[in-house]
Amino acid sequence: MCFENLPVEFDENGNAFLKQGVKNPYDYQTRTPEERDAKLKELANKNGQLVDVDYDPVTRVAGALAFHSTVDLEQGRVRDTNSMATLFRGYEVILRGRDPRDAAFISSRACGVCGGVHSTASALSVEMALGIKPPPLGIVVRNLLLSCEYLYDNPLHLFVLAGPDFSESLVKQTNPEIWTRAEGAPAKHTELHGYATIGDILHDLNPLTGKLYLEALQMTRVAREAYVLLGGKYPHPETIIPGGVTTFVDISVLNEFYMRMIKFFDYSKKCIGIWDDVFDFFLEADPRYLDCGRLDATMVDLGQWDHENHYDATYANCNAWGQKRWSTPGVLVGGKLVTNRLTDINVGLEEFVEHSYYETWDDYPFKTDPAGNPLSPNHPWNKTTIPRPGSQNWKERYSWATTPTWDRRTFEAGAYARVYLSAVSGKLPQSAFVQSTGHSLILRVPKGEERPERTFEWKPPEVWNAFERNRARAYAVAFNLMVTMENLTRAMDLVKAGETKVATPFEIPQSGHSIGVGFWGAGRGFLSHHCEIKDGLLANYQIVTPSTINACPRTPWGEPGPYERAVLNTAIVESNFKGENDFQGIDILRAIRSFDPCMPCTTHVMVEGSDRVVTREVTTCACGID
Repeated sequence: MCFENLPVEFDENGNAFLKQGVKNPYDYQTRTPEERDAKLKELANKNGQLVDVDYDPVTRVAGALAFHSTVDLEQGRVRDTNSMATLFRGYEVILRGRDPRDAAFISSRACGVCGGVHSTASALSVEMALGIKPPPLGIVVRNLLLSCEYLYDNPLHLFVLAGPDFSESLVKQTNPEIWTRAEGAPAKHTELHGYATIGDILHDLNPLTGKLYLEALQMTRVAREAYVLLGGKYPHPETIIPGGVTTFVDISVLNEFYMRMIKFFDYSKKCIGIWDDVFDFFLEADPRYLDCGRLDATMVDLGQWDHENHYDATYANCNAWGQKRWSTPGVLVGGKLVTNRLTDINVGLEEFVEHSYYETWDDYPFKTDPAGNPLSPNHPWNKTTIPRPGSQNWKERYSWATTPTWDRRTFEAGAYARVYLSAVSGKLPQSAFVQSTGHSLILRVPKGEERPERTFEWKPPEVWNAFERNRARAYAVAFNLMVTMENLTRAMDLVKAGETKVATPFEIPQSGHSIGVGFWGAGRGFLSHHCEIKDGLLANYQIVTPSTINACPRTPWGEPGPYERAVLNTAIVESNFKGENDFQGIDILRAIRSFDPCMPCTTHVMVEGSDRVVTREVTTCACGID
């Protein structure tokens, strides 16, 4: 059985239907602010007075995030949290009434970091709605472009955005005892990265001056150069369209692309070695780090990198072609695989706005998906984006993010979800570069300029936390690279065989009604574009982004979003403070940053028994980095 909370069951053929005899099957019980107040009063009676304070947003670049936590410094625990997206962007409103061909170009502006993924998700949704199947080379080139985005994005996160949290300068300030231990701790993977001690690594993770920090900036440039060879420009490509791509591809261009990829052979090994060493060291130095950002492994990913021999753009066959992707779609609940079917993921998806600055909607146009499976009135195909600005109130409306759920659960999205689900699903197509065993992911990285060929194996950890999110993201660098090599080989074979067509021509029908969904992903994971086309125009358009998923406010029934739950579970290991005035909040920052939030934000930590606010910049957007 796929769903535990939604009133949906399946017949012997896997077709979904609503349970019989359930009145108002999609109704739900909301949790009132008074119930939450009662919980806080109970905590106050046990632990002393807790003060709830509203804060204004601080930064507004690429979609800001404010985060509020109530901390008990004496007990070393976080008692209450709120995650707030502070900027309304409104692409769903902008796209309404537009020509469907505009969607890829407009929606890519939803992010200044990963615009290409929005272009592709948009193209996929229109392809499904209008029945457009790209030629094999067009599919493979889109895969290569996606890989470049990840080879740019993941190292940027590891060494520029999250890496400084583990650097010498930060660790000395917050945990000098950890730094002293790091200076004498031998590194276990010197052959992969060249460092003798953990202290040497932490020194080179220092922001702005550290060698690893600067090297990562250079490698992001290499990945962008590779993207531009095939995509024309970045971050807002104009070569990705429904039906494929509009770019010229020959062996010469592919060889130029390959010369950039070679530089990642050694670098991907280095990423794995460094972060295996750093995270093993921290977890051994203080077991309390196990609780930093700790959650049950509940995540959803749509998979990506379509197989050119299987992808046909149809919803009817999406379960088949989805499971042939080079990254497997799926749902993981509490570390257990629930489904690998894209239709199940789509049917289980809902968005709620009770704690968001939006109005609920009354329309319920799509009772079923194109295959006849039941859909909730809160499904993206039924959603209408109706902004309703209002005052900030932690107990009621406090975010411009909606609350996406699957089977009425909040869930994580991330690069690590691709690694995790691909590893445990055991469905990857046969490849010389990457293999899923059903309990691990095996990556065979070729010989580079300095280091020999090396085989790596990532296995799901016993405890899922901030450190393991980042560790899996380090392995994702090699995963991305190996999928790139697989698709580069296929692109060369197609060109040599004379199959150089990269796009399928199409026309927008001026009458008729259809819907489609782009099942795709971004550097931060799950990304879907749901479109409705009516009489040649976009009647509705909805985007579910990974940052919305991870930064979402509470559900109507009171379950915190992933950021909020992760911070609530985080232990305060920081030691170098005497009281509220010199508390830094580094453990909370590590928990939030482990999700790779695509927004500059500020974390507010309210210290118990005072009105003091600790404000720290969370630099997590790459806008402007060349």
